[in-house]
Amino acid sequence: MKQLFIAGMLVVITHLCFGQAKPAAANSDIGSIKEKLIRMEHDWGKAVIEKDFRALDRILADDWAAVGLRGKALTKADFIADLKSGATATQSVEYGAINVRVFGDTAVVTGSNTERATYKGHDSTGRYIWTDVFVKRNNQWQLVASQYTKMPN
Repeated sequence: MKQLFIAGMLVVITHLCFGQAKPAAANSDIGSIKEKLIRMEHDWGKAVIEKDFRALDRILADDWAAVGLRGKALTKADFIADLKSGATATQSVEYGAINVRVFGDTAVVTGSNTERATYKGHDSTGRYIWTDVFVKRNNQWQLVASQYTKMPN
């Protein structure tokens, strides 16, 4: 009876330890994910410049939320409305180093960029540092949260 109990416990422990865990992604998979997310960052910048709302809809999750200049909260709807109205206008974006850390179906992307832009008629040109959080949903990566800060001159 004691041996049957021990064997049963081994089966349960093995299942708990290994049965629930997702297999670790191979290094080549992580590299591929990092490349994809860096490309998405660049695609986002291009879509903002070109006012490509179809691309923005693909990149930004419907529940995307951001904290922008002066700590102002921003939703996807707010962001799209500002672009459509012309309140936000970006002429160019140059990216600095971008770092991607992948945690399963979530990734944290940090980086910097220098952009030439205006917001509500005021020059917002400058260097920015930012953090973006991507989540893989339905086999597609989407941006779900962002925070960006303009660096002092």
